Amino acid sequence: MDELTLIFITIFIIMVVIIVIVLNAIQNYKNKKIKKQLEQLEYEKNIIDSAPINPELAKIEAFLKNEKLEIMYNDWKERLNVIKTGHIPKLTDMIIETEYSLSRMDYRGTTHKLAKLEIEIYKVRTNSEILLDEIKEITTSEEKNRTIITNLKTKYRTLYQKFIDTKIEYGEIEKSITLQFENIAHRFENFEDSMENNEYTEVTQIIKAIDQMLKHMEVVIEETPAIVMTAMTILPKKIKDVENTYLSMVNSGYPLDYLNVEYNIEEANKKIEDIIGRLKVLNLEDSLFELKVLLDYFDSLFTDFEKEKINRNVYEENKVSFKNKLDKTTKLINDIFDQLDDIKKVYNLSNDDIDLLKKVRSELKDLTKDFNLLNTHTSNNTFAYSKLVKEIEGLVLKLANIEEKLDSSLEAIGNMKEDEIRARQQLDEVKLILKDSKNKLREYNLPVVPKSYYVELNEASAAIREIVVELEKTPITISVLNTRVDTARDLVLKLYSTTKEMLKTAMFAEMAIVYGNRYRSNISELDKNLIYSELLFFKGDYHRSLELTINALNKIEPGIYDKLISLYGEK
Repeated sequence: MDELTLIFITIFIIMVVIIVIVLNAIQNYKNKKIKKQLEQLEYEKNIIDSAPINPELAKIEAFLKNEKLEIMYNDWKERLNVIKTGHIPKLTDMIIETEYSLSRMDYRGTTHKLAKLEIEIYKVRTNSEILLDEIKEITTSEEKNRTIITNLKTKYRTLYQKFIDTKIEYGEIEKSITLQFENIAHRFENFEDSMENNEYTEVTQIIKAIDQMLKHMEVVIEETPAIVMTAMTILPKKIKDVENTYLSMVNSGYPLDYLNVEYNIEEANKKIEDIIGRLKVLNLEDSLFELKVLLDYFDSLFTDFEKEKINRNVYEENKVSFKNKLDKTTKLINDIFDQLDDIKKVYNLSNDDIDLLKKVRSELKDLTKDFNLLNTHTSNNTFAYSKLVKEIEGLVLKLANIEEKLDSSLEAIGNMKEDEIRARQQLDEVKLILKDSKNKLREYNLPVVPKSYYVELNEASAAIREIVVELEKTPITISVLNTRVDTARDLVLKLYSTTKEMLKTAMFAEMAIVYGNRYRSNISELDKNLIYSELLFFKGDYHRSLELTINALNKIEPGIYDKLISLYGEK
């Protein structure tokens, strides 16, 4: 137990020693860090204390020649004294207090005092730097101002020489510019006087004034010739040309009131007078821009004048063309209505056809009124030709729509006339076909004509008579007439086809019987068939007669059908 206790005690002692060593190390580290910060702040305090303010103030004592500079010198000296006798000792005391707190290991108090010391040093350093800059502004101003003024004199001579070389381009503004150069030269003299009297506060203002005046003169020398040329020569000539062109066109009947030319010329002249007035006092603000706007406006007027001339020609051409078409269409519609009763007697016009014609006539009357109104506006010079062109184009479009409707009506009437002519032509054609069918029937002396053929013949003849009846009606109903013509044509063609087929079959049947007679005496079966075929033939059943004969002969002489076809073809 004694040994165990001894071990615990030993470990405890070692741990205590280690803790003490660690705490001492931490304390030493803090002390070194704070001491280093204190040393840096003390160094900064010494830098402030050793600032070259006194030597700079001593320089000013050498040229204290005016009251204003003396007041400034006394103020600087007082501010320096406050720093030397007030702020610097205070900083020293604060450093000592901070070191004392550190020696007592009052780290919290030390940190607080260190922060306050740092803030105070920053304030004093800032005041010291501002004071030194203000003093140097005077002590170094002569050399700096001489350099600046030398550059400004070079700039002045360059501008003045450029002005002298091109003086003629400035016109009556030359006197104002010469006077301004004299003012700038006088400012240079003021600079020398101020430097001689050590009035350094005035020198800065003089330099700024000279610099601003020269910058302004750069703009004046650069822009004035263009402003003088434009405002006094180019624009007045252009305005005169516009005015002459305007008056000439107005006297020629062009309606140009919408352009407000006279008012705008008056306003432009006022603007030019204002620009010239401002130019005489060398105020060039926005002058070039305003002159360019005026030039662009008067150039655009010439474009407008040309457009009006072109539009006038276009309008006159369109008006003549429109009037010719309008008169032609009006005459046509009047002629139609003059003959409408006769047309209605000849053709059975629908209500829609008549209503369409009436609508066309009504629209045409309205269009004529619109055209007459447009002519009135033209003669009164009320509207510009650019507007009149649009108006006449609108009327042309309306007339085109009316003509389209009228063409539809005329096409309907024309189609009726064409249908009537075609019906009469086809009537003659179907009569010829019917006559041809009858003639063919007479040419071949058939023993019997089937009743069915007479039925077809009667139907075709009746259909032809229906055409004649429709053509003799007043008014003619074209739709019914066309139906009659189509029906008659179909029936007559059918009759013609039947006639040809019946005659062909009869002739073929007769030829077959004649050919078979050569075998009748030898073959009794064939003789019976031929007797029956002849009986059918004389009854008018030509098809069955042919069929029976061919079948009977084919047993005796195969291929007889093709042979008979060949013989029939030869005949």
